[in-house]
Amino acid sequence: MSLSLLAAATLGFNLAGCSSNSGNSSESATGGTTAAAPVLTPGPWRGALATQGQAIPFLFEVKTEAGKPVVYLINKGLNGEERLRCEEISSAGDSTTIRMHAFDAALVVRADGKDKLKGTWVKYDAKDPYRVPLTATAGVQELFPAAQSTDKPGSFNGTWRATFQDGDDSYPATGVFTQQGNQLTGTFLTTTGDYRYLSGAVNGQKLQLSTFDGSHAFLFTAQNGPKAPVDITKEYAPNTLFGDFYSGKSGHETWTAVPDPKAKLPDADTLTYLKKGESRLTFKFPNVIEGGSVSPTDPKYRGKVVVLQVLGSWCPNCMDETNFLAPWYEKNKQRGVEIIGLGYERSPEYTKAAPKLRNMRERFKMGYDVAFAGVANKDSVAKSLPQLAKFLAFPTTIFLDKKGNVRKIHTGFSGPGTGKYYEEETAAFNKEIDKLLKE
Repeated sequence: MSLSLLAAATLGFNLAGCSSNSGNSSESATGGTTAAAPVLTPGPWRGALATQGQAIPFLFEVKTEAGKPVVYLINKGLNGEERLRCEEISSAGDSTTIRMHAFDAALVVRADGKDKLKGTWVKYDAKDPYRVPLTATAGVQELFPAAQSTDKPGSFNGTWRATFQDGDDSYPATGVFTQQGNQLTGTFLTTTGDYRYLSGAVNGQKLQLSTFDGSHAFLFTAQNGPKAPVDITKEYAPNTLFGDFYSGKSGHETWTAVPDPKAKLPDADTLTYLKKGESRLTFKFPNVIEGGSVSPTDPKYRGKVVVLQVLGSWCPNCMDETNFLAPWYEKNKQRGVEIIGLGYERSPEYTKAAPKLRNMRERFKMGYDVAFAGVANKDSVAKSLPQLAKFLAFPTTIFLDKKGNVRKIHTGFSGPGTGKYYEEETAAFNKEIDKLLKE
C-alpha cells in the first residue's frame, strides 16, 4: 500500500516476511558473528514499541532451525495469521541484531534479566532514519492485557464507514472487524491500500488494534462515543467510534467511524488514468540485473499481455501484491502474459537502489523483470511515466493489451489481511487477464 498521508509521512513516502538486506545499512551488532544468539530463548514472545506515549505491542516466535535462531513476526487478522520469517540474525558483544525481512530495518536487542529483552527498532530507510525503544518478554502470547472493565464488551463486529483526519487533510476508509468476545481482528481499507493484519482486544466500549511487520508499526485505539471535551456544535450518530491512529515514531491521526454494511471506497480503477490523448506508456529503465534495460517495446513483450507493477522494496502492500504475482506468473506465463516490476526506491542512486530490488526479487522469487524507475515519491513517478495522471499509491498495477495499449490502471492492492476483499481483488485481476488474452 502506499497507505495514507500518515503512513507516508512516517515511512518517508506519501504506503507486507523478514530477511537480509544486501548489507547496505548497519547497527551496533552488525559485523559480528552469526552464531546462535543466547538472548533469544525459543518460544513465544511479546514485544512492545514505546512511542508517542503509547506502547505498540507485537508478537513473535523464536525457533531453532538448522542449529540457528530464526524469528517469526506474527500478525493475526481477518484471514488467519501471517508469519514473517527473519533469518538474518547476528550477535556482537551483548547485542543481537535481527534484520527485518526484505525491509531496511532491524531489531537490535540485549538481555534485560531473565527472559526479557530491551533495545530498539531501527528504520534505516525512513527519510530521517530513526530508532524506537522496545522491550520484550518471553512466554507472553496476548497482545493486550486482559480486559479490566466490568462492562459488557461493546459490539464492534461488521463493516464501518470511517474518516481519518490528519491536520486539515482527511481521507475515507472502510473498517472491517470480526469480534469474538473480547478478541478483535480486522483492517482498514483506503483508496491507496490497506493497513494489513490488525488484531487486538475490546475493553468495555473501547478497542485496541495493532500490527508490526518490520517496516511499519501501527496502533489504533477508539471508544464508542466522543471523548471530552465534546464539541456541542456537532451531532453524532449512535455507535460512532472516536479514535486515534499512531504510526511509528511520530505519525498521529484521529478517526471516526459509524456502522455501515454498505460502506464502499471509490473505484480503484478510476483514481489514476492516462492523460488526454495518450494510449501507451513509453519508458526504458535500467534492469536491476546490471547491464540491461527494460522497455515495453522489447521483443519479449511484443504480442503479449503485459502487467506493469509499480512497486517499492520498502512497501508492505507491494510485498502482499508480489506474494500473489510471483507464483501467479510462474503458473500463467506460458499463456502469453508478462509482468514488469517498476521499482521506486528511497535512494536516487542505482548502485544503492538496485541491490534492494534485487534482494526483493530473490526473496519473493520474482521470475519477471524488475527495473529501477526512480525515487519513491509521486513527483518521480509523474516525471518517469509522464503519460499518467494523478498517480496516488504504491503499488499501482497497469494492464497493457497485446498491442501495448493501456487498458486498465488499478490503484493500491487489497492484501490477504482484508479477507473477502483480497478474494475480490485477485478474482478481478484474473478476469482482466482472461479478457485481454482472449482478444
